[in-house]
Amino acid sequence: MTCIACPQGCFLEVETDGTSVIGLSGHKCSRGAVYARQEIEAPVRTLTTSVLARGMDLKMLPVRTSGPIPKGKLAEAMDAVKRITITSPVKAGAVVATDLLGLGADLIATRSLNKL
Repeated sequence: MTCIACPQGCFLEVETDGTSVIGLSGHKCSRGAVYARQEIEAPVRTLTTSVLARGMDLKMLPVRTSGPIPKGKLAEAMDAVKRITITSPVKAGAVVATDLLGLGADLIATRSLNKL
């Protein structure tokens, strides 16, 4: 696996028992070990997408989660995001949806949106 935790891009050799890391080599910094364990044991991703906007200067509002969510919940999160429609002006950084799916991450606007 190639580590993306820092710019070095170390090639990691990871030995697992199927669910957890039991051996790890190739990392040049401590972040590599943390990254490998996270990817094997409980992978997470920040969701970046857009939501529908009606009566605004754009048809779609770009959004992201305020923090990473479990990789296995991305499809479910996208289904929830598809049901959101923005009808009021929004400032960049505003919370569009609080605690998305109860995962502890808010959905945040990444740009401002104004009425037509």
